[in-house]
Amino acid sequence: MDFALIKKAAEGYEAAMTKFLRDLIAIPGESAGEEKVVQRIRQEMEAVGFDRVEIDRMGNILGYMGSGDRIIAFDAHIDTVGIGNRDNWTFDPYEGYETNEEIGGRGASDQLGGIVSAVYGAKIMKEQGLLAGYTILVTGTVQEEDCDGLCWQYIINEDKVRPEFVVITEPTDGNIYRGQRGRMEIRVDVKGVSCHGSAPERGDNAIYKMAEILLEVRELNERLHYDPFLGKGTLAVSEIFFTSPSRCAVADSCSISIDRRLTDGETYESALEEIRALPSVKKYNAEVSMYKYDRPSYTGLVYPTDCYFPTWVSPEDHITTQAMVEAYRGMYGEPVVDKWTFSTNGVSIMGRFGIPCIGLGPGKEAQAHAPNEKTWKADLVKCAAIYAALPTCYRKRDVQ
Repeated sequence: MDFALIKKAAEGYEAAMTKFLRDLIAIPGESAGEEKVVQRIRQEMEAVGFDRVEIDRMGNILGYMGSGDRIIAFDAHIDTVGIGNRDNWTFDPYEGYETNEEIGGRGASDQLGGIVSAVYGAKIMKEQGLLAGYTILVTGTVQEEDCDGLCWQYIINEDKVRPEFVVITEPTDGNIYRGQRGRMEIRVDVKGVSCHGSAPERGDNAIYKMAEILLEVRELNERLHYDPFLGKGTLAVSEIFFTSPSRCAVADSCSISIDRRLTDGETYESALEEIRALPSVKKYNAEVSMYKYDRPSYTGLVYPTDCYFPTWVSPEDHITTQAMVEAYRGMYGEPVVDKWTFSTNGVSIMGRFGIPCIGLGPGKEAQAHAPNEKTWKADLVKCAAIYAALPTCYRKRDVQ
């Protein structure tokens, strides 16, 4: 394997990758609305020479390069969040923009750039004869922003595809990432009794009960478990709801949603029990539960799951981590090996199924979900080159 040739090939595809990414940005593709994005990816995969391209019943696109017995996958979710307040954008989020260095638009970093680099990384592997013994699978997965990892539950359980390891192509700020905190979505419900607001003492105000619970939930965040690599577990109240006969009545129920981030060593059971053990939760017999996700994909498929997304960490000395470090070092110097702040499809791939994951992707974490989102052309090139070199670096270590 010649690192210089791989790097030169990737640089030669900068214009093609730029056009591909700008085409994808121009197609709105929020969760459960990705169909046109998938079709554009299919067109590119077929044009660059993928040996087989499939779209499964959920709507994920799976492109195969090579015919080896061992599968290495490169995953990119291809749904985006919405644009939020349009007034916060200085340019059209779908038309985007391009300079000599940057590409702007919704999804530029999170994470349409990942599928672009993966498609061209696979193309380079084929052209330079780097596929021996392997099939490279590039997945454009759906509904990740809504329910990260659901797509891979479907791919593994229903498509019956199980790679040897998976590269997560979410943005990594030019670094290699080997883990992330998990997360879960928790709901707390408390009941009351309504009455006329002119005589509140006749009822039992559920909002007042929840106010006590909220103070204890906020305090719980300060004493959650700490892991030296992933950091501390956290929780944040993200929503509050109530029911009441009218604005002139006492509330007869109140509920909150909690975004719970799970560090290494925490489980969904322990997280639920911590809240159930709060004095006010016990005092008011509040119900603590986990949300479920059952939104149909753009194909109409419903694939229900708990809103639990497990923590995962690949050891620093694991073969996948070391192979990625070697591929990076061969062209771009010594990498920083770190972790994601946010969540990825690795919650299912490694968190649920134990398939090793390693992360490298174009763009920056801070661009995710932000107005005026952008990525960098140099990142597209860099990631495509490293992806192309990775299977050979992995093979060399695997036979040692």
